[in-house]
Amino acid sequence: MPVLENAHGLVVGIANYQHVTKLSASVLRDSMEVYKTLIDPAACAYPRQNVALLQDEKATREALREALAALATKTDENSIVTIYLSSHGGRVEEGEFQGEYIAPVDAKYDPADPSQLAATGISGDEFSAALAAIRARKVLVLLDCCHAGGIGETKSLAPDTGLTKGFSQAMYDRLGAGEGRAILASARPDEKSYILPGDQNSLFTKHLLAGLRGGVAGEDEYVRVFRLFEYVQPKVTAQHPDQHPRFKANLGDNFAIAFYKGGESKQIAPAPAVTDAEFTYDVYISYTDKEPDAAWVWDTFLPRLEAEGIDSKRIAVAGEVERPGPTLLLEAERALQYSKRVLLVMSDQYFDDPRATFDFELTQHLQVKREEFRLLPVIFPPGMDESRIPERLDMYSRSDLTKRTESRMQRLVEELKQPLPTR
Repeated sequence: MPVLENAHGLVVGIANYQHVTKLSASVLRDSMEVYKTLIDPAACAYPRQNVALLQDEKATREALREALAALATKTDENSIVTIYLSSHGGRVEEGEFQGEYIAPVDAKYDPADPSQLAATGISGDEFSAALAAIRARKVLVLLDCCHAGGIGETKSLAPDTGLTKGFSQAMYDRLGAGEGRAILASARPDEKSYILPGDQNSLFTKHLLAGLRGGVAGEDEYVRVFRLFEYVQPKVTAQHPDQHPRFKANLGDNFAIAFYKGGESKQIAPAPAVTDAEFTYDVYISYTDKEPDAAWVWDTFLPRLEAEGIDSKRIAVAGEVERPGPTLLLEAERALQYSKRVLLVMSDQYFDDPRATFDFELTQHLQVKREEFRLLPVIFPPGMDESRIPERLDMYSRSDLTKRTESRMQRLVEELKQPLPTR
């Protein structure tokens, strides 16, 4: 059977810590099953020699550093890299040693002396730098670092010590920085990751394994990163409504991260692609028809597009291009389907507008169905509460037009002139 010759992996699972609270044996089962799935010729088909497994006593601070450095040495721009981490993870909220930390098996933590963790753990900054040193443009980091079992078991370095479990959104942002970087975490920063009664694996890793073993949808012989998230997230949340996997990425394309069943073609005819020539509109602008959003769209953005040479007849504005009447939603669906890009003018009031949220939900469906990247999220009004942005929009790079407005506006306009990105 074929193998993905240029695919590399690092799988880490730590349960039996030397100096801090031990974790469930499920951590070792999770990491072992991920390792086996990556090297399975009938599944992901990574070359066995390209995947390192570090469990318990082998997962020291120095060993983790060496393994990450080895990935940077062995890979090139065309490599596929998958890193899976199941261990203690936490963050010090204040003081000299403030920040996030991954805990190797030899990590030490004393709430009265946070310098111990800084000296024996791997900081979020160090981990981010290690990822940045990897030249590959197809890097997926899987984090399952904040467990809670059915009886309250958590991945806490030491219970009730003031160390906050898990990683912050800021760390996810840093890890996801750089083209071709994707972070899939088991839960939100303020949530726990569950192990359901009777299960051998954590809830997140159970569905991750199922997806990698053939559950992920698609039209070719690969498991692709966007598809993996779309498979895992709803299954996890359906089984436990208080756990929402997070996805953070800067994606130029929906890159392949593994073979589908060892390279087996699904033999499913893909949905017919819409070419640029077939699009009725270059852009569909989804916004809330309230101030200040409406004034920005009509008085600033539309004149700018026309001044940059985009034909006004090829610009669709929500609520204006559709014919009124009982067919409004059908007309909106038609307009979205035949718009090359869909620009979301995001604001606090945007996410209170059912019509606006319909636009991005439908566009998300079209993207998954056709493996196209149509959405262009834009933050317009200063002071927006970004925590209101839905999980599924976290995977897209956003244009924040409240900062460096002119340069970012120009980049946005230029992007609208480009062909539709696909996988």
